[in-house]
Amino acid sequence: MLLHYTVCLNELYFRLMKIVVAPDKFKNALTGLAFCETVAAKLLQLLPHAQILKLPLADGGDGTISSVNHYVKGVFSTVRVSDPFFKPIEAAYLYAASTATAYIEMAEASGVKVVQPGALNCKEATTFGTGQLILDAITKGAKRIILGIGGSATNDCGIGMASALGYQFLDAAGTAVRPIGANLSRIKRIDTSKVHEAVQAIDFQVACDVSNPLYGPDGAAYVYAAQKGATAKEVQLLDEGLKVFSKVIRQTFHIDAQRVSGAGAAGGLGIAARVFLGGTLVSGITLVKDLAQFDAKIKAADWIITGEGGLDAQTTSGKTIHGVLASAKAQGIKVAAFCGRITLEANAINALGLSYTDQMLHYATSTADAMRYSERYLEQMTEVFVGKVVGQ
Repeated sequence: MLLHYTVCLNELYFRLMKIVVAPDKFKNALTGLAFCETVAAKLLQLLPHAQILKLPLADGGDGTISSVNHYVKGVFSTVRVSDPFFKPIEAAYLYAASTATAYIEMAEASGVKVVQPGALNCKEATTFGTGQLILDAITKGAKRIILGIGGSATNDCGIGMASALGYQFLDAAGTAVRPIGANLSRIKRIDTSKVHEAVQAIDFQVACDVSNPLYGPDGAAYVYAAQKGATAKEVQLLDEGLKVFSKVIRQTFHIDAQRVSGAGAAGGLGIAARVFLGGTLVSGITLVKDLAQFDAKIKAADWIITGEGGLDAQTTSGKTIHGVLASAKAQGIKVAAFCGRITLEANAINALGLSYTDQMLHYATSTADAMRYSERYLEQMTEVFVGKVVGQ
């Protein structure tokens, strides 16, 4: 009789169980929505009566608009713009007409993803194409623009973006400079007389999850420029350019750029969004969670399964998993993380508050194998999770 009663309770528990699947993308391998579909399908196969909720997330980096569209159901607009080296490229952004809101990723036009391997050169790169995307959204009638600035290939302090919107950056002779990082130190004056009249009327929110200052040892050039093709000498040149240009910003807008947290994000696009767009820098994962109504939807969940390509030291710096944990802790929900690889030590994982972790490299023969067959390995990870944790 007792055994029968216990079996009935277990069956009732599984019927009532609520599991939320809320990952970021696995870069170059799996979108957040594909992760959701794969894991949810396997969970329903193993726990057919459980409630499974799919909430793909992102932190503002490239791939964010794919997750955002799960909630806003907008239309993608494709525009011919300039890539980081002024060559024509097709780039897309998401537009939701019902709210007159555009969702733009700067990486679509000005990111590492659109540059050929080995061709990165942030000294010569521009954010002009990002400005063209913004201009197109303005023309379309956008009243609010959400701008994700992750994955940049640039270090131009946003002068390319601003140039596309009508700002002019003048040298000592009053001549407009080419809007690239190498020319920042040449700029003596900013002419705002030809800026598109709608720019200041638009509500810009900028997804920014780093706190780097504009210049110096922790600034845009010294921390990120080498990853974007800069030599050690060029890093020094770019840092000096950012420092010189910050004085022009102060003269024009009466803002001390170096004191703005996140000013150095995306090669200085952080401060550019503030001074040229009048934008507000916000946490990317917080912004996406708000769009998803995440905190309301996870109520009474037993588990949240999250994940991203790597569980590493950057996870605590505004990444998706960190954002999920913040919400889960507030409601006492256990969190499992399925990742491509895990480099954090066990004590660091415990400190984060994760109740369960697994990585594809436990199953795959190599990183390349994990990326190629990521959905297959996610199914295996889900099966192991149910057997080890949920089925107890």
